[in-house]
Amino acid sequence: MQTTFPRLLLKHAAERPQAPAMREKEYGIWQTWSWARAAEDVRLMSCGLAALGFQSGQNLAIIGDNRPHLYQAFIAAQSLRGVPVPMYQDAVASEMAFVLQDAEIQFVIAENQEQVDKLLELRETVPGLQHIIYDDPRGLRNYRHEGLISIERLFELGREYEQAHPDFYAKSVEQGQASDVSVILYTSGTTGRPKGVCQTHASFIQSAQGGVEVDGLNPSDNIISYLPPAWVGDHLFSIAQWLVAGFTIDCPESTGTVSIDLREIGPSYYFAPPRVFEGMLTSVSIRMEDAAAPKRWLYRKFMDVARRCGAEILDGHAVPFTDRLLYALGNVLVYGPLRNVLGLSRIRVAYTAGAAIGPDLFTFYRSIGINLKQLYGQTETCAYVCIQKNGRVKLNSVGEAAPGIEIKIADNGEVLVKGVSVLKEYYKRPDATAEVMDAEGYFHTGDAGVIDHDGHLHIIDRAKDVGKLATGAMFAPNYIENKLKFFPQIKEAVCFGHGRNEVCAFINIDFEAVGNWAERQALPYSGYVDLAGKPQVLDMVAECVAKVNADLAAEEGMSETQIARFLVLHKELDPDDDELTRTRKVRRGFIEDKYAVLIDALYGGRSEQFIETQVKFEDGRTGKVSATLPIRDAQRYPAVAAAA
Repeated sequence: MQTTFPRLLLKHAAERPQAPAMREKEYGIWQTWSWARAAEDVRLMSCGLAALGFQSGQNLAIIGDNRPHLYQAFIAAQSLRGVPVPMYQDAVASEMAFVLQDAEIQFVIAENQEQVDKLLELRETVPGLQHIIYDDPRGLRNYRHEGLISIERLFELGREYEQAHPDFYAKSVEQGQASDVSVILYTSGTTGRPKGVCQTHASFIQSAQGGVEVDGLNPSDNIISYLPPAWVGDHLFSIAQWLVAGFTIDCPESTGTVSIDLREIGPSYYFAPPRVFEGMLTSVSIRMEDAAAPKRWLYRKFMDVARRCGAEILDGHAVPFTDRLLYALGNVLVYGPLRNVLGLSRIRVAYTAGAAIGPDLFTFYRSIGINLKQLYGQTETCAYVCIQKNGRVKLNSVGEAAPGIEIKIADNGEVLVKGVSVLKEYYKRPDATAEVMDAEGYFHTGDAGVIDHDGHLHIIDRAKDVGKLATGAMFAPNYIENKLKFFPQIKEAVCFGHGRNEVCAFINIDFEAVGNWAERQALPYSGYVDLAGKPQVLDMVAECVAKVNADLAAEEGMSETQIARFLVLHKELDPDDDELTRTRKVRRGFIEDKYAVLIDALYGGRSEQFIETQVKFEDGRTGKVSATLPIRDAQRYPAVAAAA
């Protein structure tokens, strides 16, 4: 498909001018942009940027939550053959500085006062930052800074520029090429400085087209756009597939109202990382535990039916008549109301990606009639490598190669990818590009995996993280950590063991889930530190660890990597403390250095260890949290012989 995003927008505006393109909830009311209005806004925004001096080849930074004008800014920059560079809205000023400098940003479109304040502060270290355009004027009335204007003023400049240059916009869009870089998405920087991934119009459009074909996405679908616009997943769903399929995107009022807005919108197409689905199920579990006895009985009774045959019915497989009848009754009494409470009552297809999802969690959603599937990809592959197709869903795989994609496994077990979605290059980093692209055009994902006899890809771990115990057994820390995080009581886990005789683990409890449990047990606690150290909580975590060890004992080649000892950390691992990336991936090396005293205590056989840790608060202040952490031995099991 040799076209560009601005041309796709104009195509929808010409063919379906009054159909809804985007919605935004503001002050409790949903506002709608038709395709014609969206195209007009983009045209005026483009002309306004041109009036300010924005030229072909320049980069436009975009920072903020999910807002129609910010999504339109992507296409406005592309209309001028410029390149949008979305940035994480929760990034602190110092993190933003690197991207602004690396991408040589002169123009920024920001959502609100919070982002404007950070940008004005950064002008001292990023002198090239000349123009800041803001969307939400609240709190900015008395700001009188050079180069700072509202988006309404940008539209006015656009109208004036268009009157003086009536053919400018059409000619500019016509000059765009499918091979042009359409976006620069910065990686999360798990192992170092973030890198700017340059993706073309062709790569994202063809990736979007593949997903649209697999799931039959069409203009009548609608999604809720709530994930960070700087994340590749949101760019695939809320920009690329939106413009290819022509469905409606809905922007929630705020991050705090997403669950409410989800119920109001009732999207037909939905995407969320596993932690969002985990949070939904945790809230359901908490509500059911607090429900009256008859409701709890009804829920348990029909969930047993759902687990037995729900996924089979969803996939169209044969199911005994009695089970089908019971499931239909359960759909009226339990599953339907449950989907409605979750805001998923109209879901036709839902996806999860970004991390492993637990089989129990995956089965739960599919069993209640939600067509939840997995996909797999990276920023460098437009989040598009594997996709699970209807009727071919496996709980422990990420699906088959997506249309237009070729996958092979290297001799060292690394997953290699070639096809429509692979990046053009890393921005200003030919050295880094050469490291991940081989002579045959394969992108080296860095993930270790295997392809089964059905062509499904199974991801084991990050290839660089796969190590060996001192005994020679393979050690895949992420694989074990994901098994731990499948329990609702455990929010995060970090495992150690490479080069050592046994595996030990740090564990973060889920404060909401464990706190609710503690209240039902009449167990008093004063906060996270106190709750995490309670013997009863440690006993609960020990049961989860024991279940993981039982699973590992039953898996071929994994028995030796059972967890020997563990501790529950006194604080949550946090991106603001540099322990996680902004996409909540563990910075393993950093954690090993920061908590070396705890690792030494785990492997030194100690029963407890005192630690004092510096933390950053949301307002920018720093403080210290200290605790004496108990260390527990975990129950381990003998290896289960593989079936003949």
